This record gives sequence, C-alpha cells and structure tokens, in this order.
Amino acid sequence: MSNAELAIVYAALILADDGVTITADGLQTLTKHAGIDVEPVWANMFAKAFEGKNINDLLMNVGSGGGAPAGGAVAAGGGGGGAEEKPKEEEKPAEEDKESSDEDMGFGLFD
Repeated sequence: MSNAELAIVYAALILADDGVTITADGLQTLTKHAGIDVEPVWANMFAKAFEGKNINDLLMNVGSGGGAPAGGAVAAGGGGGGAEEKPKEEEKPAEEDKESSDEDMGFGLFD
C-alpha cells in the first residue's frame, strides 16, 4: 500500500472515531493538514465505499463471519402447527474409521 492510500485509510478512521460523516472533502482536508499529497480519486473512492456505513461496526465485526444464518433461525421457522415436539435423541459421536487413521498410514502424530 502506498503512503497516499494509508493516509486516506487513517483519515477515514479518524473521521469515524470523531463521529463525523466520511466525505471526500473531509478526507482531503485531513491528509492535506498531515502534509501528504493524495490524489482526489482516492478520497472520492473511499468516501463512496464508506457512504452509509458505520466503520466502527465494520471493525468490531471483522472476525465474526456473518455468512451463515444462526442455528436458532432454522428451528424457529420450522414448527408451524404441532403443539408437541419429540425429544431429540442425543447424537453419538461417530467412531473413527480404521482406514482413515494415521496409524494405518505408517506414521503417528508424534513420530
């Protein structure tokens, strides 16, 4: 990443931390006062990318995934008419196949 790109990213983080709307003008102003020359295209691109988004929420949810629905959503949508539910049987862990064991391959974990 170039210094100009980093400066725009840091400027966006500063604006978000202060609760100010991220605009191309705001990004340009911050980078100008920092003494870094940034092409206006970078400021415009980042302003459009963050338009209507809360950077603080994006940063807090970096590792949360968010691609699959929660398990409770499936269960909540399924039972429309039945008053009684059958108790679920406990699932027994599947026994490891002898064919897929490391010992059959001629090596173990600590060999």
